[in-house]
Amino acid sequence: MRTKTLLRKKRHERVRKTVYGTPERPRLNVFRSLYNTYAQLIDDTTGRTLVAASTLDDEIKEKFPNGGTVEAARAVGSLIAERAKAKKITKVVFDRGGYRYHGRVKSLADAAREGGLEF
Repeated sequence: MRTKTLLRKKRHERVRKTVYGTPERPRLNVFRSLYNTYAQLIDDTTGRTLVAASTLDDEIKEKFPNGGTVEAARAVGSLIAERAKAKKITKVVFDRGGYRYHGRVKSLADAAREGGLEF
């Protein structure tokens, strides 16, 4: 049976064949659940997460108790950009995780761009 989750994972696998994060240009991965939004900068050569942010972080959770909104995703995007700049990361490869580039995923990406990340 083909569920939404299974189809999304298949789309993500197809994208991951071409999108690859390096130490100089890590992969900005986005995951959205029903109630929260998560973002990570991943170096695929070593398999390590360099920077992470989500709606479960205290700074964002205070402002947005319901983390599944577009505004909360925008806050996650600006927070991940801020943390990446602190680690001197400016260029990334965007991995939408098999989701459409719409809604929460788009607002996170736009906020990350406004925060100084290039992709």
